Amino acid sequence: MENNTFNYNYSATQNREVEKIRSKYVPKVDNKLERLKKLDARVEMAGMLESLSLGIIGALLFGVGMCFSLGVFVGTAWHTALFMVFGILLMLPAYPVYKRIARETKAELTPEILRLSEEIMKSAKN
Repeated sequence: MENNTFNYNYSATQNREVEKIRSKYVPKVDNKLERLKKLDARVEMAGMLESLSLGIIGALLFGVGMCFSLGVFVGTAWHTALFMVFGILLMLPAYPVYKRIARETKAELTPEILRLSEEIMKSAKN
């Protein structure tokens, strides 16, 4: 007697893992919506690295000045003042630098974003 049975095993987690691995090797098609999302992300993140770098370095220098003032590091009042002033001078322009770079990047990418969004909306109407 023959055993004619059908076995089917399905695992959602295994399927997700296979899809995740497969997506790494499938050639990516750069459509208009993906390009629009990338441009939007670039505008939103513009200036972030520069302003964070200024702020963090300034805060670290200010902290070294605080260490001099609290006696953690051996130094004079000049060391304290020098590090604290340089720290403050680096932290102050962080936000204006961010705003300027963000404004320039937005002005640079606005025409491309508007063009792509118009093309996407026209194709959606058809």
